[in-house]
Amino acid sequence: MRWLKPGRDYDFMGLRWYFITASIFLNLLALFSFFVWPGLKWGTDFRGGTEIEVAFETPVEAAAVRGAVEAAGFGAPDVVAVPGARKDNTYLVRVQEVSALSDEQKELAQKVLCLAATDESADCPKGLRSDEVKFSPGGDKITVRYQKDVEVCGPPEVDPANPDAKIECPPRAEIGKQLTGRVPGIELRAGRAVVVQNVRERKVDFLLKGRGEQMMDGLRAALGATVPEQPERSEWVGAKAGKDLRDAAITSVLIAIIFVMGYIAFRFDVRFAPGAIVAMIHDVLIAAGVIVLAGHEITLSTIAALLTIVGYSIMDTVVVYDRVRENLGRHRKMSFPAIINKAITEMLGRTIKTSLTTLLSLLPFMFWGTTLIKNFALTLIAGIIVGTYSSIFIAAPFTEWIDRRFYAGKTMKKTRRIVRKAAAADPGSVPAG
Repeated sequence: MRWLKPGRDYDFMGLRWYFITASIFLNLLALFSFFVWPGLKWGTDFRGGTEIEVAFETPVEAAAVRGAVEAAGFGAPDVVAVPGARKDNTYLVRVQEVSALSDEQKELAQKVLCLAATDESADCPKGLRSDEVKFSPGGDKITVRYQKDVEVCGPPEVDPANPDAKIECPPRAEIGKQLTGRVPGIELRAGRAVVVQNVRERKVDFLLKGRGEQMMDGLRAALGATVPEQPERSEWVGAKAGKDLRDAAITSVLIAIIFVMGYIAFRFDVRFAPGAIVAMIHDVLIAAGVIVLAGHEITLSTIAALLTIVGYSIMDTVVVYDRVRENLGRHRKMSFPAIINKAITEMLGRTIKTSLTTLLSLLPFMFWGTTLIKNFALTLIAGIIVGTYSSIFIAAPFTEWIDRRFYAGKTMKKTRRIVRKAAAADPGSVPAG
């Protein structure tokens, strides 16, 4: 960098307490945001439920959106404005209900679909009996295999005399009436809701409305034309799956930290590992705190960004450690703090250029990405900024303190002993210092 004069070693270690104090404050602020205010907000990925993101055409109050969803039969919906959304008047609507069908609904659906029916009645005529009824895990599709004497037609045929009119297969039309309005809570999708999966095996799919579609219907009924045709996104996760995902996310971060600690201890020395781990935890906490304070939720994309920060932080720390180790061999008469200063001076330009290049590549996602992409980019930007200075003002000073406090400066002695042996074996391999 031009503002770093060649050949001059700057006293970065003398500034470490300013940055350590700032880091302590930022980490305490992050912990405060987690447990006091505003608190961790787990996304649907981890809480379970159904959520839709809706960009309304005109300004709408959150209370009106909440009332419309409640009128559609959903209890206690969460309605929050989406910060930084691509469109104005964008709300995230979440309910605890998912698209899975209850046991009572499945039992009644099997009854109206005439599963294994033997007696012929008005509800179960011979031409509509079924041998098998399967429900999709999400509860948005029912697959029925009809008995051999049931005629199952393929897609509607086109009348050559009237191309705009389609000839509906009578048995297929009757099949579509079996579920319509007969099982509470089950609604067929608008349009082509009955799809023939296999004519030979007489398999038919009933496509059901999910909770997201039902919420959109409720919004249209209450708010009219301001509701768009489709939501920006729609997701659902079961409660058990959400808990499993949350536990797996926390475990994955902890495992990553443990393996990185082992890598640093193997690559350098065991006393280098604590500094790298402290810097990583520091970066992850502050990046997560930025997300929470910005009002965003912790989702799978956030966890992916935090794991990326772990890798980026350790990469930057390894670069600094490598130069520190090289300088330990080259400058055998210098103190450990002076060697760290020299290493940071030599690597600072490279570190800043790398970080700025990465930040520039993330800025377009912040301006033009979707909500999830923006959350991902914001997490990475915060992690890169704190990761750049933590490698310089957290990891290296902590390593020097560990060596001085617990090993009485043995890092210097051990490294110089290795250098002397290498110089004795090949005098030209090691610079004089």
